[in-house]
Amino acid sequence: MNAPAPKSRLSPASAVHPLLREWVARPYPAVMGILNVTPDSFSDGGRFNAPERAIEQARRMIAEGADIIDIGAESTRPYTGATPVSADEELARLRPVLADVVALGVPVSIDSMKAEVVAFALEQGAAIANDVWGLQRDAEMAKVVAAHNAPVVVMHNRLSIDPAIDIVQDVLDFFARSLDIAAKAGILDGNIVLDPGIGFGETPGQSMTMLARLDELSRFGLPLLVGASRKRFIGSVVPSEPSERLGGSIAAHLIAAERGAKIIRAHDVAETVQALRVAAAIEARKG
Repeated sequence: MNAPAPKSRLSPASAVHPLLREWVARPYPAVMGILNVTPDSFSDGGRFNAPERAIEQARRMIAEGADIIDIGAESTRPYTGATPVSADEELARLRPVLADVVALGVPVSIDSMKAEVVAFALEQGAAIANDVWGLQRDAEMAKVVAAHNAPVVVMHNRLSIDPAIDIVQDVLDFFARSLDIAAKAGILDGNIVLDPGIGFGETPGQSMTMLARLDELSRFGLPLLVGASRKRFIGSVVPSEPSERLGGSIAAHLIAAERGAKIIRAHDVAETVQALRVAAAIEARKG
């Protein structure tokens, strides 16, 4: 049986975490720049796992207009082939870069499914937790987020692909479970951002369906983040390698913005910032 439609969880703007408030109110989405300090991420694995290259890339993305830098030290690639690493290995990859990136002055998000890693990053100055398993994998994650009063990105995920399911309903049901976990841990509604997890545990067709129906997630009344950058569904429409998917990424992100996304997670920051701001400027001319 499908879960009943949830009621909007936010009312006054003051209920939104101060870090998120400006982004939610803007006419164009904030851009979260992706910084993978890993050897095996699906698009840019190995390019920035040397600390000096990672820090330079963070500096470059900030200059290009990134509002957030999202650091990941374990590949969570949405397909196959990612190598799980221990918390110790993940921390070893983070320690040489995290403090220097935080010092650049732009909010830093820690992309990790491990509460131990998220706790370390938040204690070192990261501002946002980004959990690709939506508080449902590590039982300590929600407690860590609540203890730090940090904004958290709650992402939908699946262990396996099922082409037969209604992916939008699956996402709605998943978020209902995540929000229950968050509430029980004491995470404030105004600290939560929802991410439908484009490409994770779904077919290319389901990824496109989720983007087409993204506005159905507005029923939660929470900000939405979309990360369609270089994802496989783009190559299913126009055959291409991840590095060749800039046009498709921008198309998907413009549609996401039109359907309510307030944060866009992207590899190609300058191009994404330009596309989102020009689209918003044109829209403003409708009168």
